Amino acid sequence: MHIVSLKLLRLFWEKHPDAEQPLRAWYLIAKRAQWRTPTDIKADYGTASMIDNNRVVFNIKGNDYRLVVLVAYRKGRLFIRFVGTHAEYDRIDAETI
Repeated sequence: MHIVSLKLLRLFWEKHPDAEQPLRAWYLIAKRAQWRTPTDIKADYGTASMIDNNRVVFNIKGNDYRLVVLVAYRKGRLFIRFVGTHAEYDRIDAETI
């Protein structure tokens, strides 16, 4: 998959260094993946949550952080829409971000 906006991940792990390794691990798996359906994502990330508008919520670092990605399945692209703590996640609308 082509991942758009790795910069958001970098900015986040600069503030939360304990998130760097888990986010890098997610990035490497996602980059090598060929996710064409939500089932493909669930095969790699069983705890991922599929929500409306082709958004997927990933639990990062044992569920300490949340990552919201917009998936363009046909184009093979992932658009990072949000990465943050649970408190920050609770303040957004993951379906529209």
